[in-house]
Amino acid sequence: MRSYRFVQVDVFTRRPFGGNPLAVFHQAEGRTAEEMQQLAMEMNRSETTFVLPSQAPDAEFRVRIFTPPAELPFAGHPVVGTHWVLAHLGRVDLREPVTTVRFELGVGVLPADLHVVGGRVERVVMTQDRPSFLAMLEDVGELVAGLGLSPQAITETGLPVQIVSTGIPQMMVPVRSLAEVQRLASDQLDVATLTRVCRAAGTDCVMVFSLETESAEASVPTRMFAPSLGVPEDPATGSANGALGAYLVHHRAVPVTEPTTCLTSEQGLELGRPSRLYLEVDNRGEEVTAVRVGGQVVAIAEGEVRF
Repeated sequence: MRSYRFVQVDVFTRRPFGGNPLAVFHQAEGRTAEEMQQLAMEMNRSETTFVLPSQAPDAEFRVRIFTPPAELPFAGHPVVGTHWVLAHLGRVDLREPVTTVRFELGVGVLPADLHVVGGRVERVVMTQDRPSFLAMLEDVGELVAGLGLSPQAITETGLPVQIVSTGIPQMMVPVRSLAEVQRLASDQLDVATLTRVCRAAGTDCVMVFSLETESAEASVPTRMFAPSLGVPEDPATGSANGALGAYLVHHRAVPVTEPTTCLTSEQGLELGRPSRLYLEVDNRGEEVTAVRVGGQVVAIAEGEVRF
């Protein structure tokens, strides 16, 4: 019988029980992929990460990311949270004001900037893949049926439903009003229809947003549904928010400032887990050249699994 320690954190929040929970097995050497999957099912978080020695010469750590049913090549809140945990455990040589650390992920090596104050990490800002703007959904009939919206709720925004990737493909779904976004309920989705629409579009994730905000501090309220991944609704999604930031700048749906447009996304309020994500989108003319997503992290628990 061997034991493996983990740290549980809440990501994209500055207070406990907000944000998105994450379990990090920070010394996962010797675990097989099957065992990692079993541990992710047992932890029952939207994602669980496993830290391994890197096989890439330009990365400090290798990180594998699992949802309860499957492994992911990339996801935002697991990357941000794992960076914070490794720094918290003293496995990163922190230097003020910014320490850059690189993870080897399923999509390649990506850096993150750890903003350090008084020897502690105050914010983690991860760089995502350069965005790819993929197919647009011409007919929203099945999509609105799956979400429980009217077609006009989407078409009246004047923005397209589009697949965007900064590491994994995500479906960006604009909705005309904050109230319509808030009324969506994960337990009332037509999951079969939504899954069919997603699979036809080559994604598992539906990122719903409105440009109508309630908080003066937020640029965009969001909700993300991924029932085919075992995540009926996610309280904070770094990868989807990175893709959303790129989408908003690409379509000039928000005021754009060169060289960097800064946005703030709010997510998770309907789940009782308020989250705040800070988006930075670099652009040169109409070309989006880089996307970064950052936020705070708080520790919740530490434990040990034996098997």
